[in-house]
Amino acid sequence: MDRLSEMEAFIRVVDLGGFTDAARKMGVSKSAVSKHVSSLEARLGARLLNRTTRRVSPTEIGLAYYDRARRVLDDAAEADAMAASMQETPRGELRVSAPLSFGVRRLAPAVASFLRAYPDVSARVSLDDRFVELVAEGFDLAVRVGALPDSTLMARKLAETDLLLIASPAYLARRGAPQSLDDLAEHDLLHYSNLASGAMWKLRGAHGEEKQVRALGRLTMNNGDALLRAAIDGLGVVLSPAFICADALREGEVVEILPQARPEPLGVWAVHPAGRFPQPKLRAFIDHLAESFRGAGPGWGAYEAPAPSSANAVRSGTMRAAALKSSSAV
Repeated sequence: MDRLSEMEAFIRVVDLGGFTDAARKMGVSKSAVSKHVSSLEARLGARLLNRTTRRVSPTEIGLAYYDRARRVLDDAAEADAMAASMQETPRGELRVSAPLSFGVRRLAPAVASFLRAYPDVSARVSLDDRFVELVAEGFDLAVRVGALPDSTLMARKLAETDLLLIASPAYLARRGAPQSLDDLAEHDLLHYSNLASGAMWKLRGAHGEEKQVRALGRLTMNNGDALLRAAIDGLGVVLSPAFICADALREGEVVEILPQARPEPLGVWAVHPAGRFPQPKLRAFIDHLAESFRGAGPGWGAYEAPAPSSANAVRSGTMRAAALKSSSAV
């Protein structure tokens, strides 16, 4: 006889306390359940059930076997569920949360291509730099940039992005280009208020060690694009993700300073509530994001200064600032 059928019959008899109820639950005859259990006992060479005219109860061996058999059947049921879910067509509404700047610059194109590929899926995307509670607020998934706190959420890394210190050429011409991390104390540091480390920037020291710089300045904001605009307008130095500032760097609106101080890249993550087999729409969306972001390249839009050394890069930025200042005075 089929081993799983024998296990199921035995478990039903123990759960329901008798052969009649077990047969009704399984949709088979009482004699079929009795044959399954008898075959199991014969194969194991052990009595699993105490039988009386009034009740059926497991023996000591039966109790031990019940626990293991229950796990085997649960695993088999989950395997069936996994196979079934993988064949389902993604459909239904997908609720997604993401930071504002990342959502506009990187997520929106990926969402558009996903919806074109899966016409039975709709999306409700919330772009907000605050930290949302996925389960409490009803989100299927959040895209998060940076270190993840410990939680019960499932996470998949999608990409990385560099963090760069940037300032406008005009600001550097006016205040001078910092030559070391210590020089940042003499500059206006524009701070992103949602940074997990608070008002501290974690940068790389002269020997590669991690150093913390207190971000003291006249302006604190909760959006990366707004801080980039402030840097372009000459208000100070910003620690900006590459996916936000890469275009401004290429266009010369800002320049990178102290490139040797770049910290470890930030991870870009898809996080979702725990579940062994995510719904097809969620699984398909995460796979689509991973594929969409795979071609982003190292640093994800990071600007590589053309000068051969960091000192030359600083001098180049300062000279460009001076040129802009001269041309604006004409």
